[in-house]
Amino acid sequence: MKKRWILNLLLLAVVVGIALFLHLKPQAQTGVGKFEVSQLKMADFNQVKAEFPAKAPTIFEKVDGYWMMRKPYAARADQASVQRVMSIIAATTMTKLPLLDPAKYGLDQPVLKLTLSGSKGEQVFTFGTYNPVSEEQYVAYAGQVYLLGGQYSEAAATQPIEMVDKTPLSPAERKQLAGFDLAHLEQWEENALKVVLSSQGQWSVNVTNAKPTQNEMNEWMDFSWLQSQATSVEFYSPDRKQTYPSFEVVLRNGKKVHFDKLQESPEYLLARPDEGIIYHFTNDAGFTMVNPPVNIQAAK
Repeated sequence: MKKRWILNLLLLAVVVGIALFLHLKPQAQTGVGKFEVSQLKMADFNQVKAEFPAKAPTIFEKVDGYWMMRKPYAARADQASVQRVMSIIAATTMTKLPLLDPAKYGLDQPVLKLTLSGSKGEQVFTFGTYNPVSEEQYVAYAGQVYLLGGQYSEAAATQPIEMVDKTPLSPAERKQLAGFDLAHLEQWEENALKVVLSSQGQWSVNVTNAKPTQNEMNEWMDFSWLQSQATSVEFYSPDRKQTYPSFEVVLRNGKKVHFDKLQESPEYLLARPDEGIIYHFTNDAGFTMVNPPVNIQAAK
């Protein structure tokens, strides 16, 4: 008798679960194929805005082909992070619903409103609650509701500081890199070290007994300055009265990018005053960045 009673409870739970699922998925269009959320392309847009109920919006704007963060910080954006936020335009799903009752899906008070602006006007995606059965999120766009994985809202909800570009030089600056003035770092003061990369791609050093090899210098620049990324970044207000060991990256257009060395250990901290950003590197990576393989020979 007791076993039958338990069995009846289990059957009741199954029936309730099925009823709940059907209630939350009325008139769903399903089939063998998948539904595309949109036909939009990333190239259609030059602004991305993510708005949340309880915190400041995150806004990106494309300038000269690269994404910049405008709010809550003014900084270069991590390009991949912005692309992940926009990737919802290429999402597909097995389930599409008509947007008849926004409140049923939490879309009357969305947890996220994502607006993409550009040549296609404003395209708005709103994010509601999660389906308790599939654990997918209800997302409204263009009069339809789609069940999508949570990665799309998670990408937009990433902490803004994590979406700041972690490379110390911008893409345009990396293309114009022409040398380094390291004379104001302790280890190079005696030699007033400067290394120059000619327009023909040849390295030269101002120290007569230095014997750099072109391959080693190219590998150093590629590893330390073209590909290297900080482990994290933070914003700061430069103290113009405070002096630090420093160096400059020289660009072909004559511009010099100044860096202050704030700390060597346990992390290597390089500050860029013009951006108000401190770049955190591991000790080894930071040390390599300011010590090119110039191979200075001992005096005989």
